[in-house]
Order: sequence, then C-alpha cells, then structure tokens
Amino acid sequence: METTYESQNAFGAIFGGAFLMFWLVVSVFMIVCMWKIFTKAGQEGWKAIIPIYNLYVLTQIVGKPGWWLLLFLIPGVNFVIAIWLTNLLSKSFGKSEGFTIGLIFLGIVFYPILAFDRTITYKGPAGDPTRSITGDLSSIGQKLQ
Repeated sequence: METTYESQNAFGAIFGGAFLMFWLVVSVFMIVCMWKIFTKAGQEGWKAIIPIYNLYVLTQIVGKPGWWLLLFLIPGVNFVIAIWLTNLLSKSFGKSEGFTIGLIFLGIVFYPILAFDRTITYKGPAGDPTRSITGDLSSIGQKLQ
C-alpha cells in the first residue's frame, strides 16, 4: 500500500514529465516559426537556431547595425532593445504596433501568424524596401548624412 507521500511523488513526476514534454513541443514549434520568419526575410532558416548569431541576423533583418548585440549585455537596456527589435520586426513585415503588442504578450499565437500567413510578406528593414538589410551606421536614431 502506497503512502500519501509516495502517491504525491508519483503525481509530481508524472506532472513534471508532462510539463517538460509540453515545453519541448512548444519550443520546437517556436523554433520552426522563427526559421520560417528568417526564410521569409531572405535569410537562411538555420540562422534562427544559432544562439547569439540569430540576434545578429535579426538586427540585419530589421535594418539595425550588428553592434546592437552589445546592448543586450546591459541590464535594463536589453529589455528595451528586445521590445524595439520586436517592433521593428513587426514593421518589417508590414504590421503595426498593435501586432508588436501581440508578439510580446501572445507570442505563441502571433509568431506563427507572422511565419505561416502567406499574405504577410517581408517589406524590407523596418518596412522600408529602400533601406539596406545590413543596417545603417547610425547609433540609435536616423541615418547619418
């Protein structure tokens, strides 16, 4: 006969295993979504799965210089830059700030929309097809003259 403690441990193990499986499935699905988003933006999909390098490629997709990666090392600033890059990603696909809010708070829904909706296409860095995908030389604001 099992004690209450042993049955609680068994339940915890089952619940923990189920949660781990769910988390892995969601993670793989989000990786597939980012792969598709990178492909839509004209980048190779495998670049989405390499840590740190994927952020560098993302800065190129949204039209910002690669040194912006260094901003992710500054506590507090990294949070602002992540939101800013998400907004620029949204604009790169012709979406508004409302879509950015969806990407931030309901990413599990909005990233697949961005990835798999065939009507959503890459418009250029931050939505401007005349800008270079490699970014500009400006620090944070407008392009240098």
